[in-house]
Amino acid sequence: MARSLLVRGLLAGLAAGLLAFAFAFAFGEPQVQHAIDFEDHLALLRHEPPDPELVSRGVQRTLGLLTGTVLTGIALGGIFSLAFAWAYGRLTRFGPRATAALLALGAYLAVTAVPATKYPPNPPTIGNAGTIDRRTVLYFAMIAISLLAFVAAVRLWRELAPRMGSWNAAIAGGGAFLALIAAAELILPGVHETPGGFPADVLWRFRIASLGTNATLWTAIGLGFGALAERVVARHDPGRAAVAVEA
Repeated sequence: MARSLLVRGLLAGLAAGLLAFAFAFAFGEPQVQHAIDFEDHLALLRHEPPDPELVSRGVQRTLGLLTGTVLTGIALGGIFSLAFAWAYGRLTRFGPRATAALLALGAYLAVTAVPATKYPPNPPTIGNAGTIDRRTVLYFAMIAISLLAFVAAVRLWRELAPRMGSWNAAIAGGGAFLALIAAAELILPGVHETPGGFPADVLWRFRIASLGTNATLWTAIGLGFGALAERVVARHDPGRAAVAVEA
């Protein structure tokens, strides 16, 4: 069954990548262009020559963006299917669709939303080129901490649920997750490299568009994969699917 789920995860990821491209193209790319225009304006004021364009802007905003979102969607869809194969029937007694939706919500929070509270997404024109390696390491460190904190919270919930009840255990797990994230955000250094005079509305809209693109991606993976996985589970293990639905 795992192989069948993996194939469907890749298909769901492909569809999610296409939807994410449409969202990013409509809402994110205009803000990227505004940021590029701002950088070009500063270069003109400083009498600096424009940076050479290795890839044309037209290719970046179409084929480049499409390739990035589709490949990301396929990769995440494959990983998501493996996570679903492990979690289904272990964490909850929900059916395939509800389990996939909950996993997608958890992934969005742990991978995108929570790390963004410390290191929010910025247009590509913001940031010192000399600190890109440091900023990348910090960002992925925050993602890793968020994922580990999420796993720890789930494990705590499972340990406490038999003694405290699911609701109280969930509150305890959520509190532990928030405590770990708060500690990480206090320890990790901040990054403040937005140039003076950069339009605040452009920065805000870009960040909202970035969060929206990721929300589109994870929502499509969760709902799309859940619908496909339901048929696989019903075909390979009808007794298990029936128990999950009844619960």
